[in-house]
Amino acid sequence: MIYKLLAVAFGGSIGAVARYLVFLGVGKYYTGVFPWASLTVNLTGAFVIGILWGLFDSIYVSPAMRTFLFIGILGSFTTFSTFTFDLLNLYRDGEVKMFIAYLLSSNILGIALVFLGFYIFKLI
Repeated sequence: MIYKLLAVAFGGSIGAVARYLVFLGVGKYYTGVFPWASLTVNLTGAFVIGILWGLFDSIYVSPAMRTFLFIGILGSFTTFSTFTFDLLNLYRDGEVKMFIAYLLSSNILGIALVFLGFYIFKLI
């Protein structure tokens, strides 16, 4: 149990720092209303989950390593709370078109990228 907690804690710190760096990088190039940084993080995370899903379907990876990667790193890298907060802000600010675009793009592209990552790995 302690090893899984440490795996989540260590992976979580890596994922959180990576997310922050993406937010800084995207913020350098875009300062508008649309939450590009959150979308970038969540879609990238979805794609990586798909790739890892494909990899782990082919080779054995220990439960501790899966916990480290999926719950620790990717769980803190991607962020549902920021997604919902961004949606709330878009709605509150009257940005209905951006609200709909962000909601649909996050969900549709996120699901598509999980499967794309999975199938790309399977083709390799």
